[in-house]
Amino acid sequence: MALAPFGSANSNTLFLTFPIPPPSYLIHNKNHHRSTNFVFSSTSHVSYAHKRSSSGATIICSASNNKPSQISSTAKIRSEVLSPFRSLRMFFYIAFIASASLGTLIATSQLIGALTNPSRASQVPEILKGLGIDIGAVSLFAFLYLRDNKAKNAQEARLSREEFLSNLKLRVTENKIIPVNSLRGIARLVICAGPASFITESFKRSEPFTESLLDRGVLVVPLVTDGNSPVLEFEETETETDEAKQLATRRKRLWQLAPVIISEWSEWLDEQKKLAGVSSESPVYLSLRLDGRVRGSGIGYPPWNAFVAQLPPVKGMWTGLLDGFDGRV
Repeated sequence: MALAPFGSANSNTLFLTFPIPPPSYLIHNKNHHRSTNFVFSSTSHVSYAHKRSSSGATIICSASNNKPSQISSTAKIRSEVLSPFRSLRMFFYIAFIASASLGTLIATSQLIGALTNPSRASQVPEILKGLGIDIGAVSLFAFLYLRDNKAKNAQEARLSREEFLSNLKLRVTENKIIPVNSLRGIARLVICAGPASFITESFKRSEPFTESLLDRGVLVVPLVTDGNSPVLEFEETETETDEAKQLATRRKRLWQLAPVIISEWSEWLDEQKKLAGVSSESPVYLSLRLDGRVRGSGIGYPPWNAFVAQLPPVKGMWTGLLDGFDGRV
């Protein structure tokens, strides 16, 4: 067995070359394709991809200790940039709440004094009026503060999930693994998550739109959730025409990405489903913008025709100009 590092010092990727094919008990998912992804779980997340041949086998190991943090500092900074005046508003809300609370305390003590002193009975209506104003101010500014704080927490949580997504790994080829954020500004990812039959049907439905999707920078990430292997047929035969071979090559490019460290992808997906109130068993799709943020999502098959109609091409005279028109986040 030979060991060889791959990538940078921080990539945590290793090649293991065996003189004979690896034992079958190492492999979680078996299929007849050229490569297979499987996961071995221990104290850290480890994923493998292997290539088998008659003369031996090569296993690519990628390990990660990344855990989704509560709220990262990067997410907080991005939240401040997206809503620059929220913190200032919340500061004034707190100041107004403190001022109105102090007024409420003073008015309450005055009311008690007026009620215990018959000579000050005429002051009671005026004191009650001021007390009502103070209580109303406390209630109003407390409501505004809680609303802004809720929006802030939701935004930071969303940005933190997007940051976690950007650090997930993708396998481009058998020997190349990259994080999602390396495709930012280059590709619009569409994540198809569901059982193998769902992935296979999504693959078939995307065929008429292959050229248009690639022109719009769309790349598909199939995330299988039932442990089976989808049937993605890219075979090229000598009897096929040049046009058919070219289509097969384009199809490979559209579906060339594969998730690495499936446990982390599943963890991120389960969190997305939980927040959206979607059953964990439901097959879903999520489309990302060029900037890496989630553009849209839904239950069922991806609307390939809608992507073609709504997304601008990534090449030509509109390049860069319409990058921000991927849709609302």
